[in-house]
Amino acid sequence: MSTATAPEYGASGYWYPDSDHTVTAVDTLTALRRYRAAESLMRRRTRESMRMGETDLAAIRYLLAAQRRGQNVSPKDLAANLDISSASVSVMIDRLEKSGHVSRRRHPTDGRGVVVVATEDSETEVRETLGIMHARMLAVAESLSPAETAAVARFLTEMAVAIEDLSSESS
Repeated sequence: MSTATAPEYGASGYWYPDSDHTVTAVDTLTALRRYRAAESLMRRRTRESMRMGETDLAAIRYLLAAQRRGQNVSPKDLAANLDISSASVSVMIDRLEKSGHVSRRRHPTDGRGVVVVATEDSETEVRETLGIMHARMLAVAESLSPAETAAVARFLTEMAVAIEDLSSESS
């Protein structure tokens, strides 16, 4: 009969065991967890400041990015991007139109179609709400050496793949 004992879990490692071999990995995962918590808090403050839900804010961000690329966004495109139903996107567009964040316009090449655009006021509000934070984040990223940038980008990309793979296995 084996008398193996459970590994000891250190305070900094949350659920990862203390080990000389994993200290750096644990520190990295702890820092990633701290960043995710800070980002989650920032998103909540942004939603509260702009008086909108998470899906509404995601829609605004998607519309602004599409507008910067010169792309038209139909309600169907928006529903697909947000992974919500046509009925839900219609209700959301109505709500965002009423609050002055978006407007509907005729599609420039399909007279029967409609595109959804973020208003100038919405873009201004997003810039005022997020501009300073984005500038600070960019300054941190630009302070990294090329090797550090490559390592961080590789790490985050591989972490995303690890999570995506896990979520696709559970489907």
